[in-house]
This record gives sequence, C-alpha cells and structure tokens, in this order.
Amino acid sequence: MVAQIRIGQGIDVHAFEAGDFVTLAGIRIPHTHGLKAHSDGDVVLHALSDALLGTLALGDIGQHFPDTDPEYKGADSRMLLKHVYQLILDRGYHLNNADITVACERPKLAKHNLEMRQSIADVLDVDTTQISIKATTTEQLGFTGRQEGILATATVLVSHQAR
Repeated sequence: MVAQIRIGQGIDVHAFEAGDFVTLAGIRIPHTHGLKAHSDGDVVLHALSDALLGTLALGDIGQHFPDTDPEYKGADSRMLLKHVYQLILDRGYHLNNADITVACERPKLAKHNLEMRQSIADVLDVDTTQISIKATTTEQLGFTGRQEGILATATVLVSHQAR
C-alpha cells in the first residue's frame, strides 16, 4: 500500500467592527470589537476550510458558500468546516494534521488555545494533537498591528491510503 499525501494552505482576513466578541475556531472570545463578515467571521475556520479545499483542488469557501447567498448570513463556520471536511472524507482522504497561525495584537489568545484546538478537533472528529494553533502579533505593523482586523493562515496535510 502506498499512502498518497496532499498539502493545502489557506488564508483569511476580517476587519473589526462594533461588537464585544470575536469568534475564532468556533469559540466566542470577549473583545472590544467584533468581526465584519457575512457569516460569523471566524478567520481560523475560514482559513482551515480553504486549506482543506486546496488539498484536492476543490475551489475555495467563497465558491462553496458565497457571501451573496442569504442562506449563509450569520452562518456558524463550524458547520461550513464540517461540510468541507466531508468533501475530503468522501474522496477517501483524512486529515493528518493542521497548523494554524493567527495574527493580531488583540485579543490575546494564549488562554484560549486548548479550547480552540478542541473545538476544531471536535468538528473534524480528530485528536487535538492533530491541530496546532499559534498566535502572533505583527509588532504593531500593518492592519493587524493597527488593530484594524485579524488574519489567519492554515496549512494542512491529508492522506489517502491507496490499495
């Protein structure tokens, strides 16, 4: 048997707007602002979904869940991720691991790390050891440094057992 592996990467950005929390990795985190978005604005899950779609050249989340479709207004990104991962599973692949980086000055994410990892692991039905989330600042440079929004990147490895 030969295992076929595929790598995908994704990125997502959302601007801040009025609000008192952000949703990251499916977790509601108190903050001085919310995220401007058609769905819940979860940059972590959007980047992860795009990375998964990229592994098998299945397009991007905008193609699967257009922001012009009222059905996705305020959508829970955990449900979008679940749908995307099912597309991967349906093709005989499974997640080996995901490595996610979130860039923002605030909110500080360290105390939410395990809960965010567990949330993703629960959606994908994998172990938390397969999910890595790191947070960084941009040293007050750029739009994240000016606290205008949040950026997330994700890289994933999926594999398929050939017979």
